[in-house]
Amino acid sequence: MTDSAASGPAALEPVRVVIAEDNALLREGLQVLLERNGFVVAAAVDTGEKLIAAGRDAGPDLVVTDVRMPPTFRSEGLVAAVRLREENPSLPVVVLSQYVEQSYVAELLDSAGGAGIGYLLKDRVSDVADFVDTLRRVHAGGTAVDPAVISQMIRRHRDPLAGLTPREREVLAVMAEGHSNGAIARRLFVSEAAVVKHIGNVMMKLDLPPNDDQNRRVAAVLTYLRNQES
Repeated sequence: MTDSAASGPAALEPVRVVIAEDNALLREGLQVLLERNGFVVAAAVDTGEKLIAAGRDAGPDLVVTDVRMPPTFRSEGLVAAVRLREENPSLPVVVLSQYVEQSYVAELLDSAGGAGIGYLLKDRVSDVADFVDTLRRVHAGGTAVDPAVISQMIRRHRDPLAGLTPREREVLAVMAEGHSNGAIARRLFVSEAAVVKHIGNVMMKLDLPPNDDQNRRVAAVLTYLRNQES
């Protein structure tokens, strides 16, 4: 009897989860659902700031977060998830949303090559077993993106800057003002090494071939300025 039980779902290694959801009923319901399926809820919070704190302090193996939370109900949960991934690229994150937040989806998927990332639309999460399996796959390093999210992102207009993350756009915008890498780093409060990395990503995503670095910077800036005019 003991051997049989050890081979079942209960034998799965417990996964410590931090939940972020501002709706108390949904938050508690999600906590009960996860605990019934072998997860350990390390923290359940209701704001993006609390999510960042819990992600740092509670030692989660997985973060499950809503997108829109107090105080502005815009993208606090998603921004917090991106921040946590910047600090710990190996931290698996599953985002549950009623909307497709394209810019931050791109940044989230860009982190650590998209490994350990899930983005699911809430109204499509109806099968508990499938949902639990998705969480475990993301925890194991897999990627799970709702087909509707992929479809909307593919249908985006072919803006040459569309593939840039919010941070890459910020770097490009400051670069367009004529600032050096060091000045960009000081303006955005990041390291100069991070600026070099972001600029490299911008050049690659804008399909600017390696040649004279100054020419590439000018070409990137021109692309940015043309996009602002359109």
